[in-house]
Amino acid sequence: MEALLMAEEKTKQDKKGRLLALRDYLYKYTDEQHPVSTQELIDEMTRQGYPGNRKTIKDDIDVLNKFGMDIITNVSRGNSFYMASREFEIPELKLLVDAVSSSRFISAARSEQLIGKLTAMASEYEKEQITPRIFTGDRIKANNPHLYYVVDMLIQAIQNKKKVRFQYGEFDADKHKVLRNDGEIYINSPYGCLWNDDFYYLVGYSEKREKVVTFRVDRIVDLEIMDDDIIPEPADFDMSDYAKIVIEMFDGEPQEVELLCDNELMKSVIDKFGENIKTERVSDEQFKAVVNVSTSKTFYAWCFRFAEQMKIVGPENVKNTYIEMARSVIG
Repeated sequence: MEALLMAEEKTKQDKKGRLLALRDYLYKYTDEQHPVSTQELIDEMTRQGYPGNRKTIKDDIDVLNKFGMDIITNVSRGNSFYMASREFEIPELKLLVDAVSSSRFISAARSEQLIGKLTAMASEYEKEQITPRIFTGDRIKANNPHLYYVVDMLIQAIQNKKKVRFQYGEFDADKHKVLRNDGEIYINSPYGCLWNDDFYYLVGYSEKREKVVTFRVDRIVDLEIMDDDIIPEPADFDMSDYAKIVIEMFDGEPQEVELLCDNELMKSVIDKFGENIKTERVSDEQFKAVVNVSTSKTFYAWCFRFAEQMKIVGPENVKNTYIEMARSVIG
């Protein structure tokens, strides 16, 4: 009796193993252009230690399909089989691989790991369509292997509504990493993280500065989650609006600014501020744009990029600051 029970248990285990082996093989080695025959599947399962026949193959495929797999049986080709769909389509994987490959936030080593995981979601043949698009060696990449864990801790703190404390790094004139303000401890009530220009930014409330501020996540050092609950978001705070106003993620005074631009700059203005900004053609050569921005040095630097093709019309205080910055550059 005991021997019979053991034999039945082994049969169950063999069937489970055969199903998993069959699923993995179809996932890795088949697609619409590369189906496999029943005999090829029998031979492969036998090679892996799961001998069977045409009936077991058919029954196992029926079970896999019943539980969500998309395995197509091509009767016209003598019952050949292939995995018809996966979690991601090839165009989607290409987009994800390119995003990971080009991201400065993700280190080169971590990029290769992520790309490996993404390409594993395609068949061995489809990988060839993705791999040639991977170029990471000549791109500037982050050199901080702990970024993943910093982001993970920040997400935990945001979800649990707990304050965080940390130090903030920067570089001195000799390109040495140093702590800002002699190692000052920053305490922040985190509200969310924003992605902008290939960098992650923490957005949260600073009690010291009594306002919502941003920090580059890759410059955060010795992050800790505190036991204290966060200070609730100000009543007038909206993360989407904040992201639109604080361009390039540098703090400044949010203001409505009027720009006078050459017509050819319309695409650059829309790229920066979106299609919903207020614009008005003023001549055959120029248009006006009214934008809500954080008037920081970064905003002024963005305007400088276009030299005489873009002018700040108002308000007067912003215009004067821009003029003074131009004079200081000239010396």
